[in-house]
Amino acid sequence: MIEVDNLTKRFGQTLAVDAVSFTIGRGEVVGFLGPNGAGKTTTIRVLTCFHPATAGTARVAGFDVFDEPVKVRQQIGYLPENVPIYGDMRVEGYLRYRAALKGVPRRERRAAVARAMERCGVTEVRRKLVSQVSRGYRQRVGLADALVANPPILILDEPTSGLDPNQRRKIKDLVRELAVEHTILFSSHILAEVGDVSDRILLIDRGRLLADGRIDELLANAGGERIVVTARAPGEELVAALAGTPGCGPFAALAEAGAFATVAAELERDAAMGDPRDAIAARLGELDVQLRELRTELPALEQYFARMTGGGDRAASRPQSEAPR
Repeated sequence: MIEVDNLTKRFGQTLAVDAVSFTIGRGEVVGFLGPNGAGKTTTIRVLTCFHPATAGTARVAGFDVFDEPVKVRQQIGYLPENVPIYGDMRVEGYLRYRAALKGVPRRERRAAVARAMERCGVTEVRRKLVSQVSRGYRQRVGLADALVANPPILILDEPTSGLDPNQRRKIKDLVRELAVEHTILFSSHILAEVGDVSDRILLIDRGRLLADGRIDELLANAGGERIVVTARAPGEELVAALAGTPGCGPFAALAEAGAFATVAAELERDAAMGDPRDAIAARLGELDVQLRELRTELPALEQYFARMTGGGDRAASRPQSEAPR
């Protein structure tokens, strides 16, 4: 549904997007991650025909974003980070106006607006002025706008920005529901949300694509996996007992609760060493130490993100004249 090939975008001397390539298939929900200033929003604005690319190509539902922008926009429902809606219009009237602009036939317009309002949970405020509803409802109105023409592709740029935890949860639940019928590109700086709604992620930093894959596969291949042991022994004794376990780095104590301690070590993957859990269980059995828990643990998405991007915020180091993220 979305094909990007060596997409490059410059603003003067600033290289905002640097030869990015990826594809998104029908029915996928893909999280788009990156630090502030990484190039996420710039990429999205090229895909939605707000900015022309400097080089490379992008196609949406088979249409070129440069040569066929009107057809591209007909395939996309776009929710920008700051929803540009008219505060002096009532919610239902605004959505009817947007449906007309998007070419929804007059005879289908009322039903299309009602469907979008119902799906996004704004029916109860349909008679209110947009300026009189909460930020959470404005975000939902913006999402209803994106849905009103029932496009096959949704591009959501920071859809939960500025919302409270309850509002964020409702938007996430809605995105999961929409994933049944739509291809979705979901940009967010809140990593837990991306993990909640996406199976696959694109990670961009300094305008370059650093990673593209399923979250579990990327985490498994990133290194930093560790083994965690909880057993009935003081932490220092447990660390000493497990020292030198093949396939494990040095153990360190994490916590103690009553008679039990928890220790962990980073795994050193080597097929010849076998599974270190077998050696750990055998060693504790020899010492007659009660084992409560023995598990491997992948790094969290936050840890992976920090490792890949260096933990920096690019926005602070960019000139103010530079365009968007």
